[in-house]
This record gives sequence, C-alpha cells and structure tokens, in this order.
Amino acid sequence: MIRQYVIKAAQLMQWGKIVLPLSSIKFFPPQFILRNPVTQGVRFAFNEGYEAAVIVFNLKNSKELADFLGPIQFLKFMDRFKKMFRQSIEGAVDAGDIITLHDYYGDGLSLFIRAGQSRSGLSAIDSIMRIVAGQARRSLHSEFPDVQMILETGYMFVEKKSYSIHEAVLKAHQQAVAMAERRVESEFNELVFIMSKIISQREIFLLAQPIIDVATKEIRAWELLTRGPAGTMLENPLTLFSVARQTGKLYELEMVVLEKALEQIKTSECTQDIFINFTPLTLGNAKFVRDLKKLMDKYKNISPKQITFEITERDSIEEMRDFIYNIKVLRLMGIKIAVDDTGSGYASLNTISEVMPDIIKIDRSLIQNIDKNTVKESMLKGLLLVAKEAGSLVVAEGIENAEEASVLTRNKVDLAQGYFYAKPAILAKKIAT
Repeated sequence: MIRQYVIKAAQLMQWGKIVLPLSSIKFFPPQFILRNPVTQGVRFAFNEGYEAAVIVFNLKNSKELADFLGPIQFLKFMDRFKKMFRQSIEGAVDAGDIITLHDYYGDGLSLFIRAGQSRSGLSAIDSIMRIVAGQARRSLHSEFPDVQMILETGYMFVEKKSYSIHEAVLKAHQQAVAMAERRVESEFNELVFIMSKIISQREIFLLAQPIIDVATKEIRAWELLTRGPAGTMLENPLTLFSVARQTGKLYELEMVVLEKALEQIKTSECTQDIFINFTPLTLGNAKFVRDLKKLMDKYKNISPKQITFEITERDSIEEMRDFIYNIKVLRLMGIKIAVDDTGSGYASLNTISEVMPDIIKIDRSLIQNIDKNTVKESMLKGLLLVAKEAGSLVVAEGIENAEEASVLTRNKVDLAQGYFYAKPAILAKKIAT
C-alpha cells in the first residue's frame, strides 16, 4: 500500500511539472532553463552567417486535458504529444537547420532553428508551424480521438546585437511564448504597443543598395532595405517584420515603407529604377491598389515605370483571390514585378509560373561559393533558361567576391548586387546620371 502511494505521488509530481505555468520559471536561474547547447548552437548559426529563431508550440488547454484524462492518461498523452512533434519537425525542417528542441515548460515545446537572412524566412517559419502542428494534431487524434487539442504558435528571432547570446536567447524565447499565448498584460501587448508607435510615428529608415549591370559595371537600379528604430531589437528587419506579422500590423508597416520610399525617391531626385519589398499578404490585400493610387497621387512626379515591387516571401498565393488581380492592375499602371530568393526552394519557382515576373532575383544560397561548385553553376544555368522562357531579367544577389562575380560574367547574368559592389547606404541626392 505504501509503495502504491509513493508511485502515485511520484506520478503526480511529474504531472505537476508538466503543467507548470510559464510564470513559474521566473523563479529559477536561467541556466536551469536554457542550457549551454542552445547558446552554442545559436552562436554557431550566427558565425555561419545565419539568423536564429525560436518557434513555440503551446498547448493552450493542457489543464482542461489533465482534468479530462486524469493524471496517468495525461502523462501518456503528453509523452505522445512530444514524440509526435519531434517526428513532425524532423519531416518539416532540414536536419542542419535544427539547433534544438526543448520543453522548457509543460504546456508546450520550443524549437530553435537557424534561418536565412532574407525575409523569405518569415513565410518559411509560418510554413513550418502549419505543417508541424497539422501533422502532430492528426497523429494524436488517431490515438486520442476524444481529445480536442488547442494549439497556439509564435516565433521570434534571437537578437544578434545583444551583449550576451544567452540573454538574447532567453528574451527571444519569452517573446515567442508571448506571441503564442497572446496573453493579456503580457509582452505581446507591449510588442503591439511598440509596433503601433513605430507605424504611427514612422520610425523606420531605408538604406539603398545598388543593382549593377554585370557587363558594364554601371548602376541600373537600387533596392531599398528597411530597418527599424536604430539601437533596438526591431532594427533587424527580420525581427521587425516578424513582430508586425504576428501582431496584425504587417500591412500598415509595409504601407509606411512604401511612403518612405517615395519620399526618398523625391528627396534624392533619383531617376533610376527602385526596388521595394512587399509580402504577398500585402500585395494581395483588397485595399492595396486603392491605397497605392492615393500615395502615387501625392508624388505625381514619380513615374510608376520607375518602381519595381519585389515579392519577398513564399506565402501561398493560390488562395489570395486579389493577388493576381492586383498584379495585373500594377502592371497596367507601369509597375514592374520581381520575385525574390529564386533557387531557395520549389515555392519560388511556383511563384514564377503564377506571376511571370519582369525580374527574377537569384537567392544568395545559390550564389555563395558558386565558383567552387559546378552543381550550383548548373543550377544557375537552369534558372537562366527559366528566366528566358518567362521573359524575365535576372538579378544575382549576395555577391561577395570577384570569383563569384566572374561566374556571373561568363554566364551572361544581367544584373547583380552584393557587398562586392557596395554595401547598403543612404540614397544620396542627385545620384542619377
């Protein structure tokens, strides 16, 4: 009898640990929550030129499930919950991109991954969240058909400029949890307030990076790159746009970027083409064409033919009924369309077939060390054939040395940009020839 009570007590303690609320972890030293392997993995990702992000999968109704199932069955459910998520993650994320998967608190799991520096990483994270949550939910339902599992997800990028990677990891994890839980009087509301302030006061700034004619080495266009308030965690564009997306402020932010871009074109008196980044979510918004025309009316001296809208992410466009329509209207106005990050996955090729863009931008991942990799050069040649078939110009991104540039020259790539040519800077006045 005593032994039975001991077993039950141990089980209850284990169950209690699993449903421990997040607020409780604040009483424990950070080293017991986030161990060195996480910090080391994030540091390694940074050193390799990647970003690092944490995705939180939160089981919102864990306490209700514990009451419904009872301690023993709930323990079994949670064990399967974690195993199913691990299997789903292994199927959805490249092994090399997984830093670690942890259950820091009982209500959910936290996945740390490395991500590319371009904004296409945001839609990739959204895709991971949907795939993993969907697969895990279906697998668990087959074993626990009577259980209604309510999942919440959120993510955040780890701040690179923090004085301590360990502290940056803790902060990113806390904010990702806040995004997942959407808690009242939480970090989520604080981030909503900060993002609203940035938008209302237009606290962003734009840098311009030249796009170079590979044959003549002349500047043909400029890409405008967004940065958040200097010296803050939101200065990083990935963090800025991920917070805007999760707080429902993405459209408003991108419209501020557009207005600031038009202001810079006017102030600098630039007459060369300007590339401005947009997500499909914004380009497919039913209000976008109307709002765009209002802004263009304020800047009548800027020709729409000078503007290229660059599709920066890989959200599914099939269900965006206004997306293709808006693209057609933009083209009638004279605005050109570019597809970014081509070569980084199937989705970008699918977008090319749907949009038939004027410009195809080849992702840095394909260009990096292309002079040492014949397979990458063969892939480049294939994309050049795709571009020719689509009637598109090609821009190679992320050129960092003369060797990479020489591969572009011998393959007759149209345009290029990267640190080899110039780093982003303020768009100066009267740069046009």
